[in-house]
Amino acid sequence: QVHLVESGGGAVQAGGSLRLSCAVSGYTDNHYYMAWFRQAAGSEREAVAVISIRDGNFYCTEAVKGRFTITKDNDKNTLYLQMSSLKPEDAGVYYCAAQPYEISSLRQCDEGEYNLWGRGTQVTVSS
Repeated sequence: QVHLVESGGGAVQAGGSLRLSCAVSGYTDNHYYMAWFRQAAGSEREAVAVISIRDGNFYCTEAVKGRFTITKDNDKNTLYLQMSSLKPEDAGVYYCAAQPYEISSLRQCDEGEYNLWGRGTQVTVSS
């Protein structure tokens, strides 16, 4: 059974940095799509970034481009999200997601395309 476990969340001041991790267990197929989503209080969950062998890195949210970096360590089977220059609007619960099957490039940011999810890690950014 596949498990995704996020860690690395916390409270930081605006302008600070955090690195989120998502440890994957139960599979090691590097052809999976993996993504970070986030959900702010009172808002719908949105895609942040996706990584795959076919499409590389893709940032779904314009607001994070240049500040966030998604990477994957295949040896450690761990997904990362390096977040810098954090803003209060980046606060929320960050979720790791995975999909073992091919996703259309046009739909890789769609929440419904992912069927494996972690429980999330909270990020708080104070102004």
